[in-house]
Parts: sequence; structure tokens; C-alpha cells
Amino acid sequence: MKKILLQIGLPVFLGLIIGLLVIVIKPEVAGFKEDNLTAFFSTLLNRSNLLGTGQVSYSHAVKKAAPAVVNIATASLDRSDASATPIPFRNSPDQDASRGSGVIVSPDGYLLTNNHVIQGAERIYVSMQDGREEIASVVGRDPDTDLAVLKIDLKDLPSIHLTDSTKAEVGDVVLAIGNPFGLGQTVTMGIISATGRDDLRLNTYEDFIQTDAAINVGNSGGALVNAYGELIGINTLLFTRGGGNEGVGFAIPSRMAAFVMESIIKYGRVIRGWLGIESQPLSAQLAQAYDVKTNSGILISGVYQDGPADQAGLRRGDILTGINNISTSDGNKVMNLVAQVPPGTEVTLQILRDNQPVELKARVSTRPRMVN
Repeated sequence: MKKILLQIGLPVFLGLIIGLLVIVIKPEVAGFKEDNLTAFFSTLLNRSNLLGTGQVSYSHAVKKAAPAVVNIATASLDRSDASATPIPFRNSPDQDASRGSGVIVSPDGYLLTNNHVIQGAERIYVSMQDGREEIASVVGRDPDTDLAVLKIDLKDLPSIHLTDSTKAEVGDVVLAIGNPFGLGQTVTMGIISATGRDDLRLNTYEDFIQTDAAINVGNSGGALVNAYGELIGINTLLFTRGGGNEGVGFAIPSRMAAFVMESIIKYGRVIRGWLGIESQPLSAQLAQAYDVKTNSGILISGVYQDGPADQAGLRRGDILTGINNISTSDGNKVMNLVAQVPPGTEVTLQILRDNQPVELKARVSTRPRMVN
């Protein structure tokens, strides 16, 4: 048996060695370009280092992400004095100015931050890690998610890659980069404590990543990055009873942030899909009354007249169990899901009516303003 293993294993081992030598010595033979090969091995080494225990430094992630994280100072002009001079770029400590953070997400100067960081501001000052400073313009704001898109006109801007936040898992190491208390760029580390937090009732649309990485006043609008220096969230708020950091912070996931940013850049505001329904959770008592399983869907408690759901035939008292076969047991998640469906798109609603499965076709429309 040992002889057979040697006869089979030795040629395979030698083949792997020869193959690696070919890639290193003649990468073009294997279809690699020299720069691609270098990037390949660099990524492989970086990621393999993170797979084991005992990782002692995340400096490579910080070096990758930190240049794209900016400090933001805002100020309002004093209009009570007609002779008042413009506020200088660098705000002295005694000036009434709020401070926060932002993230450069494209080389042409688009930034993401929180809406509450810039709300009411007449001047928005951006300071970069490399020392450059610029006044930013507002491209658009979205109070429903507490996000805002800014623009600065500078050359050779660093930017950060927005990764798919849906792949983030509880226990992943994350770094929060921002401007706490106006101290300047600061990095804190923690893990993802939870995902999909949508019941804080702070924004219309919520899907927060929860982390124990220290997030303090001034971190708002800054970056939450993974161990590879990729953006997975925009730091937004902390939960505190005494005003200090208690290890419960929240970030808007990058997937939601990307959707908001792209819509604002394209349309000047966020265009969201809308079905025109009101719902409530299917509690144990309601599930028993309707003779269905608990959390098997959401109970439709209202349908907007002439809205997409009404036109599709959805009724009050129906139980929505799925949209395009994606289960719908959480009303907030349903709203988030529909919001990112382009208006005009036809979707299939899976419902239970009188405990019988029914499918309806609805065409998503644009969410009216000031409607939840």
C-alpha cells in the first residue's frame, strides 16, 4: 500500500513544485502578468496570516484604509453681524463648530458621511490624512438612512473599496477609523457583535452592523473596515447610558450606503421602490388566530389605495410570506428589500390567504415622499 502511495503521490508532488516554479520564473506561460503575480502572492500572504490565531497587527489594513478617511468640521456663519468675516478654515477650539468624519469612496472626490454630521452646516471643511484641506459641497442627503454624499475637488485622492457587507459575520474583526472628540484620525478595534439590527427606531431604514469597536462622538461618518482594509460600514452612533463608550456601536452597512450614494449621484436624491403596504409582526397569538406558524411571514395590516400592492390584489389580513421567494418574516427587512428594487420592476408576492398559498404579481413604484 505504501509503495502505491509513493508511486502516486511523488509524481503529484513533483508536478506541483514544477508548476510553482514555472509560475515564478515564467509567469506569462501560466497566463500571469508580473504585476498580477506580485499582487496574487501579496494577497495570499496577507489573507493566510489572518486565518490563524495570534494575529498581532492590522497595520496593513489601516495603511490601506486610513488615507481615505477624513476629518470633517462644520460651521454656520453668524448672520447677525453684516460685517462678519468668513470663518477660517482651521476652527479654533473656542469656535462653535461640530466635528465628525467622512470616507472618500471614489478617486474623483465623492465622500460618504452621516447626514447628522453636516445638518444645518453652511461650511463643510474636510481635512485629509496627508495634510490637504478643502471645502466640500453637498451632493445630496438622505435623512431616512442618516447618510449624506459630499464632493471635494482635489487630485490624486485615495479611496476605499466598498466590500459586500452581507458577507460580514458575527465575530469578524473590524476597525473603526474616525475623528473622536476632534482629536484627529484614530483607530479602534473590535469585532462584529451583531448584524441586521433594524429595531432601534432612529431611522426610517435600518440594517445596522453592531460592533464593540470603540465609537465615540466625532466618529460619526467614519469608516468601519474589515481586517483587509475594506469598507463594510459607515460608523453612525453609539449606545450609552452614561455618555461614555459601552462597547455597543452601530454602523450603516456598505451595501445600503452604496445604494444610497449611487442613487444620490444619479438622481440627486434616493429613488426607492414601494409596494404601499403596512404590516405588523406575526406574533404567537396572531399566528394561532390565523392557524399558521409563528414568524412564517408578516401580517398585512393596511394597503394604500391604488398603490402597487392594492392593484396586485393584496388585502388587509393577508400574510406575506415571501417576495420573489425570499422569506419575509420581518417588516423592516421587507421595507429595506423593496426599497432597493428599481421602480417599474415586477415582483412576485407569496401570501397566505385563508391559510391557502396564493401568488400575486405586483409592479413596484417609486416611494412617495414622506411615506414610510
